[in-house]
Amino acid sequence: MLVITVLAAVAAYFAGSRVNKKDSGLIVKQSEELAAKMIDDARREAETITKEADLKARAEIIEAKAGHDREITEKKKDLQILEKRLQQKEENLDKKFGLIEQKELDMLKKEQSFVAREQNLAAKSEELSRASDVQQAKLEEISGMSASEAKKELMTSMEDEAKHDAAKRIKAIEEEARETADKKAKEIISLAVQRYAGEYVAEKTVSVVPLPSDEMKGRIIGREGRNIRALEAATGIDLIIDDTPEAVILSGFNPVRREVARMSLEKLIGDGRIHPGRIEEVVAKATEEVDLGIKEAGERAAFDLGVHGIHPEIIKLIGRLKYRTSYTQNIYQHSLEVAFICGIMAAELGINVKQAKRAGLLHDLGKAVDHEVEGSHAVIGADLARKYGESAKIVHAIMAHHEDEKPNSVLAVLVQAADALSGARPGARREMMETYVKRLDDLERIATSFGGVTNSFAIQAGREIRVMVSSDHVTDEQSLIMARDIAKKIEAEMTYPGQIKVNVIRETRAVEYAR
Repeated sequence: MLVITVLAAVAAYFAGSRVNKKDSGLIVKQSEELAAKMIDDARREAETITKEADLKARAEIIEAKAGHDREITEKKKDLQILEKRLQQKEENLDKKFGLIEQKELDMLKKEQSFVAREQNLAAKSEELSRASDVQQAKLEEISGMSASEAKKELMTSMEDEAKHDAAKRIKAIEEEARETADKKAKEIISLAVQRYAGEYVAEKTVSVVPLPSDEMKGRIIGREGRNIRALEAATGIDLIIDDTPEAVILSGFNPVRREVARMSLEKLIGDGRIHPGRIEEVVAKATEEVDLGIKEAGERAAFDLGVHGIHPEIIKLIGRLKYRTSYTQNIYQHSLEVAFICGIMAAELGINVKQAKRAGLLHDLGKAVDHEVEGSHAVIGADLARKYGESAKIVHAIMAHHEDEKPNSVLAVLVQAADALSGARPGARREMMETYVKRLDDLERIATSFGGVTNSFAIQAGREIRVMVSSDHVTDEQSLIMARDIAKKIEAEMTYPGQIKVNVIRETRAVEYAR
C-alpha cells in the first residue's frame, strides 16, 4: 500500500512538471528516501497498534479475572449463609429430639402410674364386691326375704304401677277423642302455626338513599332544579332534600315506583353524570330491572309452593306484592305464609293441598293493583283471577276471605282462617316466644334436678326432653325408673298441651390403646 502511494506521488510529479534527464536521478533518489521514511513510519505505526491491542487484551483479561473473583466471592458468601442455616436447622432438630425424648419419658412415667392405679382399682373393686355380698346377706337376714324374692316383689309393684298409668293414659286418650270439632280445629291451626315460621318484614312509605357527600345534593337538584324535576316526573316519586346529612328521602305510596326511584338515584350517584337526558335513560333501565325482579319473585313463589299453570300476568301481580305492605306487613311474605298454612290444614283435613296453596297464594292478589282500581281488594283479586282463567273455587275463596261473599266451601273457610292467623301472628309473637322459652327452661330445670344427670336438652318445640345421665352413677335399670320419675314431676309441676316424651340416655364407653 505504501509503495503504491510513493509511485503515485512520483507519477504525479512527472506529470505536473517538466524534468530533464539531469534531474531525474535526483528525483529518484529523493523518492527512494521518501519511500524509506514512509516505510519506517508505517512500521512504527504498526508497532504502536500492536502494543495498543496487546494492552487492551491484557486489560480485558484483568477485568474478566476480577469479575470471576467477585463471582467466586459471592458464591462463597452464599455458601456461608447456607451453611449457617443448615447449622441452625441441625440445632433445632437436636432440640426437638430432646423434647421428644423428654415426652417419651413422661409418657412412660404416666403409663406406669396408670398401671399402678389400675391394679389399685382392681383391688378396690374386689373389696367392694365382697362388701356387697356381705351387705346383701345382712339385708336378706333382716328382711327375711332373699334377693330374688325382693326383686320379684319390686317388679310386681312396678308392673301394677305401669298398668295403672296405662289405664290413666287410655282414659285420657278416650276423653281426647270425644273432644268437639272446635277443639280439633284449634289443634290443626296450632299445628300449622308451629310448622311454619314466616319472615316478617316491616315496610314504610319512604326510602332513604345515602349520599357520598352533601355536595351531591346540589348536583341532584341541578341548575334551577331541572334535575330533581326530571327525576320526579320520570318516577312519580317525591324527592325530599333537607338538612339530613348525606341522605336523600324518597317519598311515595307506590312502593314499585319508589323502588325504581331508589335504584335510579343510586345509579346516577354512582355514575356521576346527572342531567335530564341521562335521568330518563337510567329510569327506563331501572324500570326494566324492577319488572324483571317482580317476574322472578312471582315465579319463585309459585315454584316454592309447587303451584303450577298460573297465568304469566298473575305471576307478575304476585311479584308486585313484594313491594306492597298492609299495616307494615309485607303482602308477598304474607301470601306465602297463608298459602303454606292453608296447605298444612288441607292436608290434615284430607282435601286438595295444591288447590289450598293456590287459593292462599292468590287471596290478596287485588292488593297489587288496588291503588289503581276502585273497590275492595278481595273483589278486585277475584275479578283478576276470573279474567286469567282460575277455577270457580279459587275465585270464590279469594272473594270470600274478607266476607265480601259468604263462604260456601271448606277451601274458602281455610283461606279465611289462614289469613286471620297470619295477620294476628306478628302482634302476639313476643308473648308467645316468652312463654315458649319459659316452658323449655322449666323442662330442662326439672330434668337436671335429678341426681346423676349430666345434661338435658328440650327439643321438638318442647315436645321431647333428652336427659343425659352418667353411666358411673345410673344403671340401665335405674334409667328406666328415672324416666318415669321425670315424667311424673313434669305432670305435677307444668301445664302444657299434648304430651312430652322423656328420653333418658345412658352411654358407656370403653377406650383402650394398642401399642
